[in-house]
Amino acid sequence: MNQPQTQHLHDMGSSLEALNVRIARLAIGLGVSLHNDAEVIRVMTREVVVVTTERRTAPERRSAARPGQDRRLSGRYEELRGLMVLRYDVERRCVEEVGVVETRRIMIEVEARMTREGFEPGADGIDIHRFFDQP
Repeated sequence: MNQPQTQHLHDMGSSLEALNVRIARLAIGLGVSLHNDAEVIRVMTREVVVVTTERRTAPERRSAARPGQDRRLSGRYEELRGLMVLRYDVERRCVEEVGVVETRRIMIEVEARMTREGFEPGADGIDIHRFFDQP
């Protein structure tokens, strides 16, 4: 394998790792277990909360409802969903560009690095063995 190909594979792995780490951190912060398919579906189909009144622009700030919490929570769920969709697209492109075997190797290396950093295997919602080893 030549230098540009090696660098491209390294870049793919780095991109996937960055996405997976952020996905895992968001899921942990939101108390969402991405080990569970039902939870993944819930995240992907969750309605977006629309906040109509800004607390900081309300006439009486102290008595106004506190929509900031809902907005932050909604924003985190929206980011989690967006990153998961982006990751699926990156994985698909990786398979198209380098094949299933190389993509599997990259994903296993990413999971190993994340585990060394203290993440539980699958905290990012990817079960490598189920993903690749199903008939």
